[in-house]
Amino acid sequence: MTPMKISLPALFSAAFFFAPWALADERLAPTHADVPYDEHERTKIDFWKAEGEGPRPLLVYIHGGGWTGGDKSKSGPAYEVFLEKGISCAAVNYRLAPDDPLPAPVHDAARAIQFLRYKADEWNIRADRIVLTGGSAGACTSMWILCHDDLADPDSTDPVARESTRVQGAFVSGGQTSIDPPQIEKWLGPMVLQHRMVNLAVGERTIEDAIANYDEHEKIYKEFSAYNHVSEDDPPLLMTYGSRYDPTVEKRGTRHSPSRLRREDEGEVRQNRAGVPLADPGGIRITKICQRQRVRFRHSPRRESAVGYDSTGLGG
Repeated sequence: MTPMKISLPALFSAAFFFAPWALADERLAPTHADVPYDEHERTKIDFWKAEGEGPRPLLVYIHGGGWTGGDKSKSGPAYEVFLEKGISCAAVNYRLAPDDPLPAPVHDAARAIQFLRYKADEWNIRADRIVLTGGSAGACTSMWILCHDDLADPDSTDPVARESTRVQGAFVSGGQTSIDPPQIEKWLGPMVLQHRMVNLAVGERTIEDAIANYDEHEKIYKEFSAYNHVSEDDPPLLMTYGSRYDPTVEKRGTRHSPSRLRREDEGEVRQNRAGVPLADPGGIRITKICQRQRVRFRHSPRRESAVGYDSTGLGG
């Protein structure tokens, strides 16, 4: 029997544009539900196992909610679309601020990736084909994991901690590329600071307290802004943002700004390895990572994807 091939253009067309997101009462029951990946009450995973010959690629959904709310069971992609293509799926819960401020929400999600790799043999996961998705804070976390150096600790006595956190791609919606108050205020104006995520993420009850104690939180703000971790070897990333707005006027519009990566004042554009900015400020657009270039997703240099937009790296 010939192993099933994953069509990347078909995957993106179906999954990102046409596949609906499922509400809690519409979701397919997971193969394994509420599996603990750490010792905390919220550190649990749902897993949907795809059929197919050989280890299956994996899509991991990280829910949004400003790192202060949300749940893996409330919404998520229509997993059936991926399962039908032989792609297994997982959905991650994590600890929430302000009770568990940064780094807890993001480091929990990173450990979930390590746990899934640890379960690769048992759950038939192809460990070198893991891609992330999510919206809002889930997108912010996904981009951080994608851009950040590997958190694996090869000397750990914990076998999960020895696994890699690196992934092969991400496609996200409405993600914050920076949460650092001076940076995002410079980009988007003062209204952006009114979102609860900015202060609660560091355990402060108000934005005034967060600003007053900025020196204490600066390191955390900068560390958990994916913008600061962009490098040439980052995997492919597709980002979407909806609706045009003026964030200096419209309070609601500050929530899911791209927090653009284009630093016009310095004449610099932070890019991923495909040579394209990681965010396109404003408008209903998709960031073109490939720009009609051919982007490799296999280890072999002869296997390429010719899609016009960035792909997930799930193929094969």
